[in-house]
Amino acid sequence: VEDQRARWERKRSRTAKELLETEHKYLEQLDLVLTYFVTILKAKGTLKPAVLETIFGPLEPLYSASHVLSLHLEKGNLGPGLENFCQSLELYGHYAENLEQANKTLKEQLRKNKSFRRFKKLQETRPQFQGRELEDLLPLPLQRLRQYKHFFRDLLENTSPDTAEYQKLAKAVKSVCEVSQWVQDILDKRENSLQLLRVQKLLKGQRTQVLTPGRWYIREGWLLVVPSKGEELKRRMFFLFSDILIAAKPCHPLHPLNSNKLSCQAVYPLHQCSVDKVFGHTRSQGGLLSLSFPHKTLLLMSSNQQDINDWYRSLTAAVR
Repeated sequence: VEDQRARWERKRSRTAKELLETEHKYLEQLDLVLTYFVTILKAKGTLKPAVLETIFGPLEPLYSASHVLSLHLEKGNLGPGLENFCQSLELYGHYAENLEQANKTLKEQLRKNKSFRRFKKLQETRPQFQGRELEDLLPLPLQRLRQYKHFFRDLLENTSPDTAEYQKLAKAVKSVCEVSQWVQDILDKRENSLQLLRVQKLLKGQRTQVLTPGRWYIREGWLLVVPSKGEELKRRMFFLFSDILIAAKPCHPLHPLNSNKLSCQAVYPLHQCSVDKVFGHTRSQGGLLSLSFPHKTLLLMSSNQQDINDWYRSLTAAVR
């Protein structure tokens, strides 16, 4: 038991040391943005207060919270330090919510505002930036949040459950996991919106409405459609979403406007669909899927076994 405790203590102090060292580095990077951008921009009035607020979000309170945490860690007050820090964790959620708008506003200001463009370039040439740009530093809080999650968990795993500190660490782990999930949901939604927008732009015309609230992109790829009569196989691009399956074919390569686009051939709603593997159960080459809709059956084929299995799993999950 004594050996185990000593091992825990060694691991724990190693993790606490690493947490403090990386916290100092993180504070230095935030300080670069606050000192060379936020403070000077506020004093010069190069950007309107609302624009400044949008680009940098709650960066100042984030810095303050981390500064207080580092002071606690320096004194070895791990439990109270993390307990206090967790009251500021939701700032990370608000920072994530604002980040997309922050990037958009930053791009806009660089395009329109000549003096801001010059100022940004000048600040980034300072040796302290080591060749990094403002765009590289703005996502840092979200990267740090992921690191907190690992550090806090490691500390909890190497703390004896019968200590008062254990409860505080357990609370800290719970808080950081909840905020991490909140941030991940924001990032997932954003990524999904970008995928929907990309597919919408790929399809010729506006007849097929891909951008629909609540719809999730799942996957896409080329499959062969097996016709009911003895015609030849048709190669089609399929886009699978949470509620529909879209089949599309390439537009004519010489079309003046749409040569690199796809023409939508059919949209299949998934709420009344059933999926079966016709073949592809064995280790044979490729496979065939049967999709049954109320008024149509669709046979899809691929010469790649892995591909047909992946499609089968994705379609079954989407239908379910």
